[in-house]
Amino acid sequence: MAFWRSYAHLVWATKNRQPWIDKSWEDRLYGQMIKKASELGCYVYAVNGAIDHGHIVLTTPPKHSISHIVKELKGSSSHFINHIVRPAGYHFAWQRGYGYVTLGQSQLDRAIAYVERQKEHHANSSTNGWLERYTNEDEGPDMIEHLTTQREDGVKTMAEPKAVYNAFGEFPF
Repeated sequence: MAFWRSYAHLVWATKNRQPWIDKSWEDRLYGQMIKKASELGCYVYAVNGAIDHGHIVLTTPPKHSISHIVKELKGSSSHFINHIVRPAGYHFAWQRGYGYVTLGQSQLDRAIAYVERQKEHHANSSTNGWLERYTNEDEGPDMIEHLTTQREDGVKTMAEPKAVYNAFGEFPF
């Protein structure tokens, strides 16, 4: 049996940051995410959010990539909302991208507390800018073009313009 300890803090928003997460079914949305995470072999420590985005702190088993876990969580939860909950007036959808921060065990309690107090942070404007940031450039075609360069031999490559840990002048935890 393999031994692993891998913790992650994931964040993603509703499509175009629409205020679509309604209090009347928010707990069911997060319950669906916990259920799907469990099916993937993840353990969820905290899940919460605001009207336009969600946060989840969980373990990530080595047999799945983060992109696979996020795809499954976003897909199953949006399907659940659109086909089971069926909110009137809109088709629920998540944004294309997501935020992902790896955590050490010593950071886990702070990440859990941050997620559990999401509504309080948003009400008091005490959110962590590093985790809550959002721009239209996060994953749109313009950003891909910006990150793509062509070498002298004609091969296209992608690279971040600067290290993500120094991009905003502060660390997430």
